[in-house]
Amino acid sequence: MTRIAIFEDNNHLRNTLQVLLESADGFTCTGAYANCNDMLELLEENPCDTVLMDIEMPGLNGIEATKLIRQHFPVMHVLIQTAFFDDSYIFNAICAGASGYILKTTSPSGYIDALREVESGGSPMTPGIARRMLELFRVNLQPASATDYQLTAREKEILQMLVNGKSYKMIAAESNIANDTVKSHIRNIYAKLHVNSGTEAVSKAIRDRIV
Repeated sequence: MTRIAIFEDNNHLRNTLQVLLESADGFTCTGAYANCNDMLELLEENPCDTVLMDIEMPGLNGIEATKLIRQHFPVMHVLIQTAFFDDSYIFNAICAGASGYILKTTSPSGYIDALREVESGGSPMTPGIARRMLELFRVNLQPASATDYQLTAREKEILQMLVNGKSYKMIAAESNIANDTVKSHIRNIYAKLHVNSGTEAVSKAIRDRIV
């Protein structure tokens, strides 16, 4: 079972997400909390695999909470969910170590797909968020000279799809290969780029003009 903790100050949404997780195959909710003020203690007492994190909350906000989670629980994933399509939120969430970033308008099945993708090593993003992130990195990061990371043609093709915000399923369908093959290619990409997540791979690909 994949263990999920929810941090969301909206009571209705928090309860809805908890019910969704408890009814989905392969998931269990370890806790649903209205704020992050006692987050480290709560996660220590009730360990989870992924945190579903809101950004705007009273007290400690989701960006700062994500930084703390990455510091204290480095193998724990954080999936940001927010109502805000804001440049600073997107950029800061990624820099804080978030594994993915989705909007609260995402469908229930979309939430489950995103959580499954995070657990399989992916970095799900609402398509519009992925496009905006690409623009942000191009504007905010000074391009480095092109570097040869010895990626194969197929690996470059898959990396380009990650940059374009494609999910593992979409990459598999468009490349006409199995999902497990996509995961194998992405593991190789991470190793060659010396990164540990999809967001890091995307930012490095843009910064170093790999694709």
